Amino acid sequence: MRILFQLGHPAHFHLFKNTIADLQRDGHQTYILIRKKDILEDLLKQSGMTYVNILPSGKKSIFTLMLRLWRVFWFTLTRRIDVLAGSTPEVAQVAWLLRRRSVVMAEDDAAIVPQFIKAVRPFVDNYLSPVSCNNGVLEPATTHYQGFHKLAYLHPDRFTPNPTVVDKYFPHNKPYFLLRFAKLNAYHDVSASAHGINDETALALINILTPHGNVYITSERELIPELEQYRLCINPLDIHHIMAFATIYIGDSQSMAVEAAMLGTPSVRFNDFAGRIGVLEELEKKYLLTIGIPSSDPHALFQTVEDMIHTDNIRELYQARRKKMLADKIDVATYFTNFIEGLK
Repeated sequence: MRILFQLGHPAHFHLFKNTIADLQRDGHQTYILIRKKDILEDLLKQSGMTYVNILPSGKKSIFTLMLRLWRVFWFTLTRRIDVLAGSTPEVAQVAWLLRRRSVVMAEDDAAIVPQFIKAVRPFVDNYLSPVSCNNGVLEPATTHYQGFHKLAYLHPDRFTPNPTVVDKYFPHNKPYFLLRFAKLNAYHDVSASAHGINDETALALINILTPHGNVYITSERELIPELEQYRLCINPLDIHHIMAFATIYIGDSQSMAVEAAMLGTPSVRFNDFAGRIGVLEELEKKYLLTIGIPSSDPHALFQTVEDMIHTDNIRELYQARRKKMLADKIDVATYFTNFIEGLK
């Protein structure tokens, strides 16, 4: 088959890279379309994957949305694509227009991404999501699976943390804490008026953490000078190795909180999505692998971090919880591959 993947975010690179490799191994022809978004193009270049950037400017407007749709349409038509796959509305829209098969993968509940649901609802063919997701009006088109998006690349069959990668930057066996500050300007963030870790909260966290280990910050947004000194400058392909050996992950990015849970790294997320996302609720309530705290309660954040720091053998505890979670879940990349190949 000729299969097109559209990537709209750096997370999509990780989500689909193994499935794309599996499909190529099985003799299918794959194509990757992207738009400019943060470090997405850097990840593809460093991995050696071939792609086409259909929107190099990265700007968002009604015109660019229509231009993106047209370019996906034209590429699909001229390359005689059989299946479109990805986590973007164009995958469903173009497939419907050209009567091709589509597979949309998503793990945000419908209530969190109403604009996305509206954009794909009339066109969606196959909608894949974890069992913990509530897809609302898209449930009739949904196939649920026992897994999480991040297990498409962080399942132990797909990823093994390498301490020598961490040692390129700092010793992996000395305590360190990883902080993540997102922009919180994605469409689901804006629609929810999301808030996260501000500068005052970040500085307070650093005061709590530094007596117990080094602090490293990865940030989508600009940092004030007091925080800039902690910025982590690495090859972006190495971030999951660094996360795997961190003492604690703390951030306002729910995506990286899920990644930490997949790796058995204790994690705390501080934003207005606490208690609202099915995937994270399952990881928190069933597997005890992450803790969500609303941004209105910074004191709870500080106390939670203090408690985690002083928990004996916390890494062993979280690794045992991870083992229990993995026993229930699947290698999602293999599941995606098999699903797409089943569309012949």
